[in-house]
Amino acid sequence: MNLNTAYMSSESLLESLLINFSADACANKLNEVTLTVKPTDYIQSCTILRDYYSFDTLIDLCGVDYSTYREDTESPYVGRRYAVVVHLLSVTNNVRLRVRCYLEDDHFPIASTLTSVWSSVGWYEREAFDLLGIVFEGHPDLRRILTDYGFIGHPLRKDFPVSGHIEMRYDEISQRVIYQPITIEPRENIPRVIRESGYAGR
Repeated sequence: MNLNTAYMSSESLLESLLINFSADACANKLNEVTLTVKPTDYIQSCTILRDYYSFDTLIDLCGVDYSTYREDTESPYVGRRYAVVVHLLSVTNNVRLRVRCYLEDDHFPIASTLTSVWSSVGWYEREAFDLLGIVFEGHPDLRRILTDYGFIGHPLRKDFPVSGHIEMRYDEISQRVIYQPITIEPRENIPRVIRESGYAGR
C-alpha cells in the first residue's frame, strides 16, 4: 500500500487511489473524487479506505436507480440499473470521497453489508432496502425503516407509480385502519406553462 498520510487535497487523494486501484475506477469531477468498485471488492476496498486512508467517518449511504440512464454507452457498467453510493470523510486528512458500487442483478439487487467496517451504516442500509429494495447481505437487522409494515413495493424506484399501489384510510364503521386498492386517478405532476405571444421578445 502506497500512501502518504499527510494532509490530502482531492488531487493528491486521486493520485494515491490511481496507484492502489485501477485507473478506470477513479475519477475527479468538480473537485469531487469518486472511486467505483466491484461488488466482489466492496468490503475489502472500504476496509482499505478506512484503515490506510483514514476514512474513519461514514457520512451517508444511499441507493441509486439509474433506470434508463444505465444505457449510457460511455459507462463501463452499461446495463447496471442499481448502485450503492457511500460518502466518506477523513477527519485526519480533511478530505472526502465518494465510493460507488454497481450491483449485478437488476431483479434482485444485493450488496454486502458494511456494518463490520462502519457500525453507523446500519440505518442507512435499512433505508436503501426500504425505499429501493437493495438487500444488504449479512445485515444484522434488515427491516423497513420509513414505510408502513404492510407497504408493498419500494417507493424510490423509478418505475414505482406516483400514487402507489394501495391506500390506507380510517374506516368509521369498523373503527380501524383498512387497506384498499388505490382510488386516486393517475395525474401528471409536470406543470404546463402557457406563455403569451411575444414572450421574451418573440
